[in-house]
Amino acid sequence: MIEIFLPYWGDPGYLYEAVASVQAQTDPDWRLVVVDDHYPDPSVAEFFAGLGDDRVTYHRNETNLGITGNYRRCLELASAEWMVFFGCDDLMLPTYVATVRAATEGAPAGVDVVSPGATVIDEHGVESDPLVDRVKQRLFAPRLSGPRVLTGEDLAVSLLWGNWTYWPSLAFRVEPVRRQGFIDDLPLIQDLALLVDLALAGSSMLVLPEVVFAYRRHSQSASSTTVADGGRFAGERTYFEVAARRCAQAGWPRAARAARMHLASRLYAVTQLPGAARRRSWDSVRTLARHALATGR
Repeated sequence: MIEIFLPYWGDPGYLYEAVASVQAQTDPDWRLVVVDDHYPDPSVAEFFAGLGDDRVTYHRNETNLGITGNYRRCLELASAEWMVFFGCDDLMLPTYVATVRAATEGAPAGVDVVSPGATVIDEHGVESDPLVDRVKQRLFAPRLSGPRVLTGEDLAVSLLWGNWTYWPSLAFRVEPVRRQGFIDDLPLIQDLALLVDLALAGSSMLVLPEVVFAYRRHSQSASSTTVADGGRFAGERTYFEVAARRCAQAGWPRAARAARMHLASRLYAVTQLPGAARRRSWDSVRTLARHALATGR
């Protein structure tokens, strides 16, 4: 059983497409739980009330919990061994559950995260290859000829040089995630923080070559809006300082250096500088330049 949690806030149209992609899975051994973070549109609750699919459960938070709070709510509700924090604007390709479930059942001891292959789509659902993803996949993602297990400092180094994973595509063993939990005040880097914490605690990641997920990049997503003004990078810089200390304390010097350098994050900031300059958003220019030119110590 793969328990798929969908923390929701945003475009209802994307949400309904995401739900339909789960319903279209070739493997029926899944359960979908939608956790609505008090989105102000009554039609969403009406949609699920009339869906007529007992595999899909709808919860609505009494108040808005925010990104991290809603992740924690999903984790509280989890009852299976494995769970997914599915994106409310992403799509599962039809063989996602079959591929991931087979991987979890045959995973070596210590594997607590499964990372399947993903493609990128735009706001219209058309496959896309933006610069940030070309860099992630060609410079930082591990080269695969088949399934590969990453563990220990090697896993942390790989992620801290450049987080090549797609968070909504990942499957997690629930108990290790509950032990680690989510950090406060840095909602847009929760994915990397959790993965590094899991590596520090002894968890391994199984990386699969099969492309079974479609990750949507569009201008209205939380990550995109904070990239343009540089706000995301201030939070990332704070996290990388924390990660460098934790890795150094664990006796992982290569991982500590990767955190201090945070190369992919700095390169991403460089790509945003021309747009900020064209908009004459000088505060953003300063924030982006500070992040891009920061040097590891």
